[in-house]
Amino acid sequence: MRATATRLMTGNGLITRLLRSSSWVILGYGGAQALRLASNLILASLLFPEAFGLMALISVITLGLILFSEVGIGPSIAQSKRGDDPDFLNTAWTIQVVRGFLLWITACVLAYPVSVFYDQPDLLIYLPISAFAMVISGFEPTRIETAHRHLQLGKLTALNLLAQFIGMVSMVLLAVMWQSVAALVVGGLVTALGTLVLMTAFLPGIQNRFRWEKPAVHELIKFGKWIFLSTLFSFFATQGDKAILGKFLTLQDLGIYNIGFFLASFPILLGQNVIGRVMIPVYRDMTTSDAHKIQRIRYGLTGGLIALLALMALAGPWIISQLYDIRYTASGAVVVAVSVAMIPAVIGMTYAQAALASGDSRRFFVLSAVKACLQVGLILAGVIYAGLIGALFGMGLAALMSHIAVIWLSRAHNVWDARHDAIFFILWIVIAAFAYALHSAMIVELLGTVGRI
Repeated sequence: MRATATRLMTGNGLITRLLRSSSWVILGYGGAQALRLASNLILASLLFPEAFGLMALISVITLGLILFSEVGIGPSIAQSKRGDDPDFLNTAWTIQVVRGFLLWITACVLAYPVSVFYDQPDLLIYLPISAFAMVISGFEPTRIETAHRHLQLGKLTALNLLAQFIGMVSMVLLAVMWQSVAALVVGGLVTALGTLVLMTAFLPGIQNRFRWEKPAVHELIKFGKWIFLSTLFSFFATQGDKAILGKFLTLQDLGIYNIGFFLASFPILLGQNVIGRVMIPVYRDMTTSDAHKIQRIRYGLTGGLIALLALMALAGPWIISQLYDIRYTASGAVVVAVSVAMIPAVIGMTYAQAALASGDSRRFFVLSAVKACLQVGLILAGVIYAGLIGALFGMGLAALMSHIAVIWLSRAHNVWDARHDAIFFILWIVIAAFAYALHSAMIVELLGTVGRI
């Protein structure tokens, strides 16, 4: 047992590095979410649902700007043969810095029209302040992506957790003093600044300098153009729900939805962090002898994530009742509905990185576009027809229909596992039926009165 543990901690084989790096990502993400949950609970008692609703709108805009301008610097460094070349890294960093300033300027320009669209004057003040975090993040060193490229995530995880802790403490202290959404906005800036300082000071790697090497720019743009289009659609797939619901729900109802979504989305965001960070290097370096081992890992990842979603689907209302006060009771039904809706997305999650690992960012774009169009269209139709519960039904239907595109991509790269998908889709049906039978009255009662138009 001790010898096995030693091999997992020190070995350099592909599967060993995968398991070790996955453990670090799980530890880092789990720790970050634990800090977020702790701060969320404290802030929920200090602030009010409307504050979380307003912050959700701010997040939609800032994340939208980030995704609308994403050129795939991280995946480019991870898959490129020049991923360790200082000229390549410095050129990527220069693009990243310029992008950060452009995003902040765009956010300032958008602040007024966005505040009018959502009829929330506070956005005019808080959106430009919050968006300055993108300027700070633009200076983050490429040492971060180098660590991901080589699956060396121990120190990176520790520094990320420390930055999250600093941000959490600042938010809580500011909430005590200000009793305002400003605490969340400024706390986000503190987190971004803490991350920059810690990564620059303690993470090993090259010292970034401004550089503009034409071959590097050409390679980054060639690979990144499809990533740009993919993330453009990823905004609608990941933030389209809040962008749409922000128009149809009150700030209080949006805050209730955001609390429920925060808890329910933990498993799928964990999966995205693990799979997104480690599977590109794994697919890139995979040999024929590794295929069976990776298949078993796929079953383990999918099964583990679905087990977490099943737990949320079955125990969501109880978890909310234990963690939050009566103002957030309706969030329990949101946890149930979102958890069930997300299971189809988890089933296909391990396939997409195969395309990026081989440089096929075009197919990755097509997959992102299909997911986004289905998500936006079905959520919008659902909220118009049946309010929040209709939107959540649309979310699940979109994830199910998107799997056709997942199969198309995975077959093109010889990674599709039909038995894997069949087993877990049957399990999804069982979980959905059991969750509905257990919580049907609560879902109809609570969600039927939230956001009904």
